Amino acid sequence: MIQEYQLRLLPHQAVNEQTISDFIARDKGIDVRTINRVRVLKKSIDARHRTIYINLSVRVFINEMPTDLEYKETSYPDVRDRKSAVVVGAGPGGLFAALRLIELGMRPIVIERGKNVQERKRDLSLITKEQRVNPESNYCFGEGGAGTFSDGKLYTRSKKRGSVEKILNVFCQHGASSAILADAHPHIGTDKLPVVIERMRNTIVACGGEVHFKTKMTSLVLNGNNVVGVKTIEAETLREEVFRGPVILATGHSARDVYAYLAQAGIPIEAKGLAVGVRLEHPAALIDQIQYHNKEGRGKYLPAAEYNFVTQSAERGVYSFCMCPGGFVIPAATDVQQIVVNGMSPGNRGSKWSNSGMVVELRPEDVEGDDVLKMVRYQEALEQLCWQQGNRQQTAPAQRMADFVNGRLSYDLPKSSYAPGLISSPLHFWMPENITRRLQEGFKKFGKMSHGFLTNEAVLIGVESRTSSPVRIIRDKDTLQHVSIGGLFPCGEGAGYAGGIVSAAIDGERSAEMCARYLDA
Repeated sequence: MIQEYQLRLLPHQAVNEQTISDFIARDKGIDVRTINRVRVLKKSIDARHRTIYINLSVRVFINEMPTDLEYKETSYPDVRDRKSAVVVGAGPGGLFAALRLIELGMRPIVIERGKNVQERKRDLSLITKEQRVNPESNYCFGEGGAGTFSDGKLYTRSKKRGSVEKILNVFCQHGASSAILADAHPHIGTDKLPVVIERMRNTIVACGGEVHFKTKMTSLVLNGNNVVGVKTIEAETLREEVFRGPVILATGHSARDVYAYLAQAGIPIEAKGLAVGVRLEHPAALIDQIQYHNKEGRGKYLPAAEYNFVTQSAERGVYSFCMCPGGFVIPAATDVQQIVVNGMSPGNRGSKWSNSGMVVELRPEDVEGDDVLKMVRYQEALEQLCWQQGNRQQTAPAQRMADFVNGRLSYDLPKSSYAPGLISSPLHFWMPENITRRLQEGFKKFGKMSHGFLTNEAVLIGVESRTSSPVRIIRDKDTLQHVSIGGLFPCGEGAGYAGGIVSAAIDGERSAEMCARYLDA
């Protein structure tokens, strides 16, 4: 017999399958020895009050065992002799586009300017050890894109057509824990996601697709008004090559050279709004105390606490972004003479710190000029200014939170997870005034919402500027093709149509579907 129940448990009752089974047996009058499996379908934490509850939806197998997998498998056929499409970028948009092309019987050729996940790790360590940024292999460029080594959160508010459940199932099929299917805010973890990404690449290759690393697109190949391929250059040999097929352009939000190429080639793009600010880091224990309403923090059975803040200041949004409980602040620049910060969390979210982007909405009309790349220029200028403040290395300028709000220099800084190191700097003085003023007002409001949040135990680290693409590559809303170039499918976060791993993956699948339709026409 199979039964489904909605449960509301205390944290110690929801620790694992056995404690849940014990509760169900007592509550429902079932002999616990007859409960063979409990499968958690949905899980969320209700921390609105002092007593914390875990809300569960469960499927209970009584006197029988499950006969199916916890996730739904997707079948990927052999496509080595099928029509080809070129996918530029091996981030979530590109990888899921490639997998969906295979599912639909098309052969993907994936072009990635960065390195595979294993080689990429060595370049990331050099940023910390030698303050050296490789422009082609860093926290943004390489297999899996920015999400591989910057958290792996799978939560999205996206209302785009597409199945979040499908995306999560594909992750599970490639080695992610089935817990992501149940969690309200699913998270794989920076330590676990690289293996999952590598298995996705292996699926693509095993089915007859191609994946080319250290291979950068230099231009599109046009036949009249249609894209028929891409020209590339291989980083080590400088060998140029042309790959043929319609193109899914999934470059990620930091491929500024691609934006410059499109603008120079007269391929319509437009400036897009983004959000700019800082990375705010608290002691994880303090966030646990605040969010769980308990001086003892999260205790033995609860995970590191999350938070989400949003307000308005002078008609612009001020909000937390990419909150990383029990995580680390990382150096996410993609070139020399830049400082950019981001956050990540390992699977267990077990560090001593919790961090979040704290950003201010910036619209194109807030930046002077009519250049389609003006938001890119704004990002570049701010990141270079931050680098100058950070001793012209990856040492990041930082300021205690209350000092920032009160316009005071911080004479010392708290310990931080940011490995390249911090240097005290008056962020309130040199950051753009329209960003600083709104952040200060937002922090005051957040401090009133959550007592103890506005504190000098927290530190602001500059700057958080890669929240989304500064450009939108204009496409038709029905066919997802570029509005003026046939056979070109701008995709994902880099094209301005997604924000985060799941929404980019969904957009990748949709782009693949439209590309397959184009190939079959």
